[in-house]
Amino acid sequence: MEIPFHKPYLCEEEISGVMDTLRSGWLTMGPKTVEFERRFASYIGSADAVAVNSGTSALHLALKAIGLEQGDEVIVPTMTFTATAEVVCYFNAKPVLVDVEKKTCNISVQAIEKALSPKTKAIIPVHYGGLPCDMDAITDIAKSEGLYVIEDAAHSIPAWYKDRPVGTIGDLTCFSFYATKPLTTGEGGMVSTDNGEWAERIRRLRLHGIGKDAWKRYSKGGSWYYEVMESGYKYNMTDIQASMGLSQLDKIEYMHNRRRYISEFYDREFADSEALLTPYICPDRVSSNHLYALKIKPEALSIDRNTFIERLREKGVGTSVHFIPLHKHPFYREAFGYNGTDYPDAEWAYERLISLPIYPSMSEYDTQYVADMVKEIHGKHKK
Repeated sequence: MEIPFHKPYLCEEEISGVMDTLRSGWLTMGPKTVEFERRFASYIGSADAVAVNSGTSALHLALKAIGLEQGDEVIVPTMTFTATAEVVCYFNAKPVLVDVEKKTCNISVQAIEKALSPKTKAIIPVHYGGLPCDMDAITDIAKSEGLYVIEDAAHSIPAWYKDRPVGTIGDLTCFSFYATKPLTTGEGGMVSTDNGEWAERIRRLRLHGIGKDAWKRYSKGGSWYYEVMESGYKYNMTDIQASMGLSQLDKIEYMHNRRRYISEFYDREFADSEALLTPYICPDRVSSNHLYALKIKPEALSIDRNTFIERLREKGVGTSVHFIPLHKHPFYREAFGYNGTDYPDAEWAYERLISLPIYPSMSEYDTQYVADMVKEIHGKHKK
């Protein structure tokens, strides 16, 4: 029995959409990308959405839009993927790593307050596993200090904070459509915002800094003439990717319901265990259920987290760990002097986290098998 950690939910609609795009002869950014942007913005309720080639590019251009400069500081949770912090380094600015909440692995509001300085320009809250951060508290801090909020919503389509969709709360929100994400285009990303000037600049920056509607140069009625308005990047999405995104958007609610069903199933299966902690969902929020990040209690077991993962692998269950905190990586230690003593809650969580398979095409048998193997290993090694 082999159950991978993740399998993208791709059906005939995605294949047909890509084939239609290939037959159209328009492969790069064009009408499908524009349609995907329009429908994505409509779905989450933002004024604008700008498609790019990755979530990392989305974060980079969002920081560019707010005018991040050398010497500025951006507050980032240590419990995230490196992309969240590395984009800050693109500007020779400093990613200020802060601790997270034990329960949710989301950025700690108290840690944000302690990290504020005259150099702070922005806060990047990461909605861990698809559960929104405490956005009221974070936006209150930002307003009082004159800071920008750029949400890292790589995990969070769809998700809601107090009935507000993620993508409509911060100044800008950045989504990822990587292969493992809740909505995938293989590679890709999106920036949502209600600020029209920022959206227009991001559209310009994603395609070499060329003026408005540069992609139309080769369309019927387009002009060969163009102007470079500023130094930009090659960050555009393609219509091939966008055609996948449109099909995925059609089934986003179904995929979300499936992940939520599997999450609730796991919760019930592990509820009676004294050695397992199920993911905490705040009552005023709706998670995308992108991850099922189980925590083991090492003090209740005779094996540690790493050995638990190895035992699951031997049983054919693929897992992952989200994440290795940034302060533990050589680059962030050496470049900024970060160390584990400043992040006790992230350290605590990291030693316990195991991400289990949770994707829409998992069968009842697959889901039961994963739960049974977790419980079997737990039972054999319970103190």
